[in-house]
Amino acid sequence: MNTVHDSAAAGYTAAAQTYVRGRPDYPTEAGAWLREIVELAPGKSVLDLGAGTGKFVPLLRESGAKVLALEPVAAMRAELVERYGDVEALAGTADNIPLPNAAVDAVVCAQAFHWFATREALAEIHRVLVPGGVLGLIWNVRDTDMPWVAELGRITDAFEEGTPRYQSGEWRCVFPAEGFTALDERSARNAHVGSAEQVVVERTLSVSFIAALPPEQQREVERRVRDLIRATPALSERPDVAFPYVTRMFAYRKNAE
Repeated sequence: MNTVHDSAAAGYTAAAQTYVRGRPDYPTEAGAWLREIVELAPGKSVLDLGAGTGKFVPLLRESGAKVLALEPVAAMRAELVERYGDVEALAGTADNIPLPNAAVDAVVCAQAFHWFATREALAEIHRVLVPGGVLGLIWNVRDTDMPWVAELGRITDAFEEGTPRYQSGEWRCVFPAEGFTALDERSARNAHVGSAEQVVVERTLSVSFIAALPPEQQREVERRVRDLIRATPALSERPDVAFPYVTRMFAYRKNAE
C-alpha cells in the first residue's frame, strides 16, 4: 500500500501555510517525555513520521537526536524544508517508509497517527525501529470543557464525514500490537496564545476536512466562527486569547529480538 487519505491530501495541500500559523506548539512536558520515555539524546536518531510543516521538529532537535522527517503531502513538505533545511525530509507514507531495517532509534508521530493507524503501518514502523526502539504518539487535543471550544467543535464537526481524528478513538484499535509493548501514557495542559484571528479562525481553517471544502462552504464555516467570536466576550474583548488544549502522549517499545 502507498496511500494518503483524501482529506489529508486535499486539505493540507490547500492549507499548508494556514496550518503553520493556526496550530499550537507543545508544552514543556513534551520535551521531558521525549528525553525520559522516548529516550532521545545526542547520538540517537528519530523519524518524525507524518511531519507536516515541521511543527514538532524544534522540540525533537532540542533533544540532541538526529532528526529525519517523512511527509507525504508535497505542499506540507515544502514548508518543512523552507523552515528546517538541515533536516532530511523524505517523501513516502507510513506503510512505505524509505529507510532500511533498524534505521532509527525512535519514531514519533505528532498530530498524525490517526491518519495511518493500520496494521500495515505499524509493521513498517516496527521494521525501521532498532530492537528496543520507541514509538511515540502525541496530540494536542482541544479542551472542550471550555464552552466556546465545545461550540466551535459543533460548528466544524458537521463537516467531518468520517475523517480520521484522534477524538474518534479508532486509532486505539490497532493496539495491542504485535512486536510492541505499551510503555507510557500521560497528559499535560497546553494553550495556544495569540489573537482570535490566529488561534481560532486560522486554527479552524487549517482543519483538513474544512480546508478541503468548496470555497462557499469554507466561507460559511468562517462566518459562523466569526459570529462565535463576536458573541463570546473572552474572545472578542481581548487582544490575545488562550485556546486551551490537553496534550496526550503515548509510547510503545519495540520488543527486543
